[in-house]
Amino acid sequence: MQIAFIGSGAMAEAMISGLLAQKVVTAGQIIASDPLESRRLYMQQTYAVRTTSNNIEAIQEKAIAVLSVKPQVLRSLMPTLRGKIAPDTLVMSIVAGASIPSLSQGLNHSPIVRAMPNTPAQVGMGMTVWSASPEVTEAQRSYSKTILQALGEEMAVLHEDEIDRATAVSGAGPGFVFLLIEAAIDAGVQMGFTRDQAQTLTLQTIAGSVELMRQTNEHPTELRNRVTSPGGATAAGLYELEKGGIRTTICDAVFATFEQTQKLGNLS
Repeated sequence: MQIAFIGSGAMAEAMISGLLAQKVVTAGQIIASDPLESRRLYMQQTYAVRTTSNNIEAIQEKAIAVLSVKPQVLRSLMPTLRGKIAPDTLVMSIVAGASIPSLSQGLNHSPIVRAMPNTPAQVGMGMTVWSASPEVTEAQRSYSKTILQALGEEMAVLHEDEIDRATAVSGAGPGFVFLLIEAAIDAGVQMGFTRDQAQTLTLQTIAGSVELMRQTNEHPTELRNRVTSPGGATAAGLYELEKGGIRTTICDAVFATFEQTQKLGNLS
């Protein structure tokens, strides 16, 4: 299995790192294309993969070609690749918003998998939602699943529009979580903790809460009620959060992300 990465940014690097760490492929089976010489040198030195500045060279006779560029770059990239990808090459796109029909038309290519990983993939804890065009073979679906499992958990969906919805929840979700973490740390500092102490308290509290819910598989409301005594400190804090409209704000943030994702998908 030879894999070409068109674009070697943070998410491509996460995929390459995961694939090599789990010994899915060897470094010799990967080639990464990037216009920046400094980035190519970094990828060579860090992962011992082959690199090139020529996208056409990268995709020649490769079993899988991963499109890992920004949506704005994809518009100018597709015409240069159109008609130059071997018919049996699987194209996997992790470009936010780029639909399978737009990719197929822009590349004049049929076997396409569209995937949306998130940034925790960089430490093997990602969540990737993906969908495949009808022309993708069972073997190619198996390859896709193996590649995406190197990033963490994966979820295949039948309908592509579910990916845009997943982007709003899991794709952008880490950004929302990091803002919550930042705010909690700042509050801890204001109360007198050092920043390191506040960060340790916050990160372990969030990690522990997630693991508790995973292991008990209980509804978050039930778990929240257990820590909320009538007239207690948690109840006072929750009251302030609800008074500030935290539920509505989070929902609005998710829907705004969803709408922006759809706009990014307009590649015309």
